[in-house]
Amino acid sequence: MELETTSPDVAPAETPAPTPEAAAASTAPTASQKRGENARGTRGGRRNDERGGERHGGKKGRSRRGETEEKEFQETVLDVARVTRVVKGGRRLRFRVTVIIGNLKGRVGMGIGKSVEVAVAVKKAVAEAKKNLINIPLVNGTIPHEITWKHKSARLLLMPARPGTGIIAGGAVRKIAALGGIQDLLGKSYGTNNPLVNAQAMMQALQGFYTKGENIIPERLTVAVAE
Repeated sequence: MELETTSPDVAPAETPAPTPEAAAASTAPTASQKRGENARGTRGGRRNDERGGERHGGKKGRSRRGETEEKEFQETVLDVARVTRVVKGGRRLRFRVTVIIGNLKGRVGMGIGKSVEVAVAVKKAVAEAKKNLINIPLVNGTIPHEITWKHKSARLLLMPARPGTGIIAGGAVRKIAALGGIQDLLGKSYGTNNPLVNAQAMMQALQGFYTKGENIIPERLTVAVAE
């Protein structure tokens, strides 16, 4: 015979309510959490600074003033030629580069550079051209008077033109005139198609104009080669 036993109802123990101090302590971040938040805030601040620097001046705040600043002289490569020199061990191959520079305001220069690499030869030619700058006596955007010039096998005929005519010439004559700031010109080259010889003749012709108060033609320009 089984007996059924019943236990008296026992009420569950009530937990005491947390005090305000204990509640604040439980919600406060720990020291490790604070260190993590500080690290994330530092990285985020650096990213924002770098992005702001890129918007205002390039990567990591570098200024773009030097990049946006316009060059004083514009340059153009007139001719690139392969030249060889016979030495004791055989032949040495290099590149000869002719460069024209000008500020479009009456100053123009020509330089020649030689090197095994074309880029190095261009740098040498630009540096040499800055040493050989000349001033063109412009009169209303054209040359003062008609001139005929001979240099080696090249012969040039340059004539002034009316406003709006433009530069009617070709090859080295056109490039030098454009970079020198000449807007209207009639030109013709005879004798040779060598761009280097024509450029040398053009540079010398631009120095042969008579100016007010002068009766002697200036000395001819000699262009050195940067080895």
